[in-house]
Amino acid sequence: MTASHLDKVIDGAIARQRIVGTVVLAARDGEIVYRRAAGSADREQGIALREDALFRLASITKPLVATAALKLADEETIDLSAPVTEWLPDFRPRLPDGTAPAITLQHLLTHTAGLSYGFLEAPDGPYRRAGVSDGLDQPGLSLAENLARIASCPLAYAPGTGWRYSVATDVLGAVLQEATGMPLPAIVQREVTGPLRMRDTAFHVVDADRLAVPYRDARPAPPTRMASEEEVPFMEGVARFTPGRIFDAAAYPSGGSGMAGTADDVMRFLLSLRTSNRAILRAAEVDRTGTGAMTQGPGWGFGYLGAVLGHPKEAHSPQSAGTLQWGGAYGHYWFVDPLADLVVVQLTNTTFEGMAGAFPRDVRNAAYKDFT
Repeated sequence: MTASHLDKVIDGAIARQRIVGTVVLAARDGEIVYRRAAGSADREQGIALREDALFRLASITKPLVATAALKLADEETIDLSAPVTEWLPDFRPRLPDGTAPAITLQHLLTHTAGLSYGFLEAPDGPYRRAGVSDGLDQPGLSLAENLARIASCPLAYAPGTGWRYSVATDVLGAVLQEATGMPLPAIVQREVTGPLRMRDTAFHVVDADRLAVPYRDARPAPPTRMASEEEVPFMEGVARFTPGRIFDAAAYPSGGSGMAGTADDVMRFLLSLRTSNRAILRAAEVDRTGTGAMTQGPGWGFGYLGAVLGHPKEAHSPQSAGTLQWGGAYGHYWFVDPLADLVVVQLTNTTFEGMAGAFPRDVRNAAYKDFT
């Protein structure tokens, strides 16, 4: 198959300096039909990006941790309907009226627990005042301390009555550790990355020479190299990045954003979710119905592993109903269309263009033109 549209999108984004570098993979009917690395891993040093480049995965970590949780539920190690306090007795965030409603693991998986992210709030919001880490900053902060800070903040709504993207997967990671007596990195390796032979994906960097340098959007272009501490405006707030966190052994393993890995490994994981290849999860566990909340605009809900497309026409998307997709704050995007049997992984080293700019939308549209 040719991929003239994808090549044009990638070449145009680099030429216009919307992104610094990218690795894009596409699979149709379970087979890789397109792979390309383009742009720079380190622009200032003149180092080209390779297909086996490592990226800070940010929220691509979430579906891996969620999958580990679903496997443990299948093995009856945990019960998704049970309250978080069964494993974390001191984790009791309250509503503004002072009550502490039960938060279940199901709420954590679907981001319906009433928790939040600091970057979704104003600079003086409760998570910022409490010093909550979004899992991208504050190396050396312990998980116990971050959980205490989260629990000190008021819930945005009663669990199960709304949807808000949040630190829920970090809390879920703490539950998995308590339930198994194992560190989260070991759990994810045992349940997901090990069985799928995702050898380059972990809560640490397996080969620092292959790690892409992170950049941030700048207006006017080009993107600028991230500093050791970086604040990037996003939505109502500011996202805080400490790129060196991935090298800090004392940093808690963030279930929401703590891993690094390659595009090939992410593709290997996503292909394992195909209906005809349940290498990890049973078919019933891949929730393609989602919540009723509008998570990525009209037509989109949220399941266990990411956003779920319920109404393609409302979303103005070429994707089929039941498509799963999500991204990562360091500049990533992926989707799995089960009806077209099309899977795309697009990793960049450019925040936020690679996740929430025009580039992921253009890659999506080009993939359908080239391969369907």
